[in-house]
Amino acid sequence: MNFDHRGNLWQQTCAEDPGAGPLGRDLRVDLAVIGGGFTGASAALEAASRGASVAVLEAGNIGQGGSGRNVGLVNAGLWLAPDEVIRQMGHDSGRQLISVLATGPDRVFSLIRSHGINCDPVQNGTLHCAHSPRGLRNLQNRHRQGTSLGAPVQLLSAEETIRRTGAAGLHGALFDPRAGTIQPLAYCRGLARAAREAGAQVFCETRATGISRKGGLWHLTAGAHNVRARSLLVATNAYHEPLTGLNAPQFISISFSQFATQPLSAKLRQEIVPGGEGCWDTALVMSSFRTDRAGRLVFGGIGNLEGAGGGVHATWAMRKLKRLFPKLSGYTLEHAWSGRIAMTSDHIPKIVEFGPRAYACMGYSGRGIAPGTLFGAAAARGLLAERREDLPILPVRNHAERFRGTRAAYYELGATLTHAIKPLP
Repeated sequence: MNFDHRGNLWQQTCAEDPGAGPLGRDLRVDLAVIGGGFTGASAALEAASRGASVAVLEAGNIGQGGSGRNVGLVNAGLWLAPDEVIRQMGHDSGRQLISVLATGPDRVFSLIRSHGINCDPVQNGTLHCAHSPRGLRNLQNRHRQGTSLGAPVQLLSAEETIRRTGAAGLHGALFDPRAGTIQPLAYCRGLARAAREAGAQVFCETRATGISRKGGLWHLTAGAHNVRARSLLVATNAYHEPLTGLNAPQFISISFSQFATQPLSAKLRQEIVPGGEGCWDTALVMSSFRTDRAGRLVFGGIGNLEGAGGGVHATWAMRKLKRLFPKLSGYTLEHAWSGRIAMTSDHIPKIVEFGPRAYACMGYSGRGIAPGTLFGAAAARGLLAERREDLPILPVRNHAERFRGTRAAYYELGATLTHAIKPLP
């Protein structure tokens, strides 16, 4: 297998244009949103659809951060197993979050249909694949927990898993029919385009550099212009940049790298993930794979392709793909890119209420699409109506993470060492 680095596949295949440009005047709005990812675009669409005036300020291009760099799996929950969510949050709060997130995929695919978002949606489920016997035991546990809460998940045999994926060496899988895959950057930009069509003002290449509160309003500085707003949502997540007047949201920054092959032959497309499910495994240093509309195999794993260990991660990807899919030995990895994940130490998202009518949403820990869509819309409703009760989780005044830099280095070093020396499963 050869390697030909052509950059981010999603950027090169995105069919949606949000029609955004830089901020060119002062504004006064009901809701100001900093960040044009899933959370910010969803919040803008929700608020504008309710008749509120909205301004979204994105420092780069819409979806430039994690929203345009992720795997594109639309999941119905968190990375954590349900029992762990309940243990950490308490019975009522935990079950409430699980119940809300269970609706996430249907909400995402409903928005796609309603607004005609051209993002290659495939709601054929996801496969959480057991990479080892121990991984299968983990999935059996998750199956028991999920079905006890009414989730329609199914535990698949090794034979069925291999038939559905075409991958060698898997021991079973947990199938979730609610979930699916999308082209994530196109979905994000489609949300922003829909928000504009609903009346929101969406600005790119417009970095907010400072905030303050005066006269009952939030004042945002962005270049030579100012935005005044009754409510404020900070939705920068893993791509937060310094903002005067706000303590930076705290999270552990984790990198995830992805690679895409050239389009597979018609024969291989009938053998490798023919149903179009999104897949990821149970390994501690997790990896994922899926196909896109053109039939490319998109493969990813923890690690920063653009950092010092980039060569190790790229070599590992070629070895791992050859191990999982021996028939791809003659194919080339044509695309490669990295993105950052905002992880919390407990793997549960946070809503920080940092002032009157002001929230920051972050920490989806690798599950940004459906939770970001839901959290953004809920935050918009909560801010406009001043109803904290409608949020999927109760907001906190502060959130602190200890040893953030050390933990981030630990994850990257662990991924690099694993990819360099650990035998493939």
